[in-house]
Amino acid sequence: MKLAARGFAPEAVGEVLAGLKSAGMQDDARFAEAYVRGRVAKGYGPLHISRELGERGLGDELVRQVFTAMDLDWEERIRAVRQKKFGRQAPMDFREQARQSRFLQYRGFTSEQIRREFNNSE
Repeated sequence: MKLAARGFAPEAVGEVLAGLKSAGMQDDARFAEAYVRGRVAKGYGPLHISRELGERGLGDELVRQVFTAMDLDWEERIRAVRQKKFGRQAPMDFREQARQSRFLQYRGFTSEQIRREFNNSE
């Protein structure tokens, strides 16, 4: 926890967080939804976003629930990200497809999503 790292007593941090949670001012699900919306808007895929949420202390189950509740169209998102970076035309050769694949993997899209994007763009 950031507060504990800054010298606050762990007991005090726990009490304050519990109070905020009971007052409805702190909600992990609400935070996760807002975070996912922001990262999707910046062009990141589900793997990247899941990893970042895990680094922020959110569990895998909560992340899955948020993704399910938001019902994101990842095929549409990967297409928009690829076209923004590389244009509408499909890659002309294997080398260019590999380059685009690496970019999309870095952005956190799955291998299956990338494969489908290139199969649909031909």
